[in-house]
Amino acid sequence: MNRRFAVIQALFSLVALAAVVWWASHQDAPELPSTAGALAWLLAGAGLYALVTLLRGERWHRVLHLTGVKAGRADSYGLTTVGYMGNNVLPARAGEMLRVVLLSRRTEAGKRTLLGTVVAERILDALALGSIFVLVVYVILRNTTLPSDRPLLVAGAGLVVLAVALVAFRALRRRGALERLHEFLRPLAGAPRALVSRQGLVLLAVSLLIWSIEATVYLAVARSVELEISGMGALYVVALTNLFAMLPAAPGYVGTFDAAVVFGVKAIGGTGSIAFSYLILLRFLLFVPITLVGLLVLVARYGGWSRVRAAARVEASA
Repeated sequence: MNRRFAVIQALFSLVALAAVVWWASHQDAPELPSTAGALAWLLAGAGLYALVTLLRGERWHRVLHLTGVKAGRADSYGLTTVGYMGNNVLPARAGEMLRVVLLSRRTEAGKRTLLGTVVAERILDALALGSIFVLVVYVILRNTTLPSDRPLLVAGAGLVVLAVALVAFRALRRRGALERLHEFLRPLAGAPRALVSRQGLVLLAVSLLIWSIEATVYLAVARSVELEISGMGALYVVALTNLFAMLPAAPGYVGTFDAAVVFGVKAIGGTGSIAFSYLILLRFLLFVPITLVGLLVLVARYGGWSRVRAAARVEASA
């Protein structure tokens, strides 16, 4: 991994984590649920997140076949959990490359073609989350989550990003880097290009369904800590936190995820102590079970870390 990028990730996470720790130090101690009803809500949330994971595995399986990669459904589902496990414990979202490397050893597809399917998944997620965020924040919850001057602020930030991107594009074009980049990215473009089809629209609908069900996970955890949150509020929080998760960050989105959860809960009227309890339980439910399952699948089906490291050494020497 590029060291400069690693430093950027660490800085993002440290700044966000420091802000969350400072905020948490001024809150009452969190109260974890202990009643039968609260535990039932947590169990329901775990079951719903398992359903979301299965849907993500099926979506990747469909993207692979849409690109012409003949992968088994067991690999699509299993490597989905391995990928999330890798993202939670390795830097630079290395879980994505982990599932690409492991699947390349079980199919005839090239690594850049497989990486293109992962890029296609992220495009679908970005489109779904962006649509949910705009709909919920700017239409449904506008009066409670969006001050009147925020649209101008967002538009101004968008113009700044567009200007920076334009300057970077022109600089790369003058140096001839765009041609080299085009040759490198050509194998990656198959899956994203295949999304511009009827099947792509179906996959986008599946992505919207995935994030809607994940919002019910957030809602179930909220019920377990007696956080008053509506279905639209849960959609707002899930879209906000996962858009934040796209920022460079340390493994497990340390700091950025936590800051987004706290900001989202406070924006919809949650108190500090309840937001603290909610954050702890939500992070546990979304990160711990899938990390353990992914590690188990990695060891039982793909030979564990030793085989992955051996494959990486062989490829590096080649």
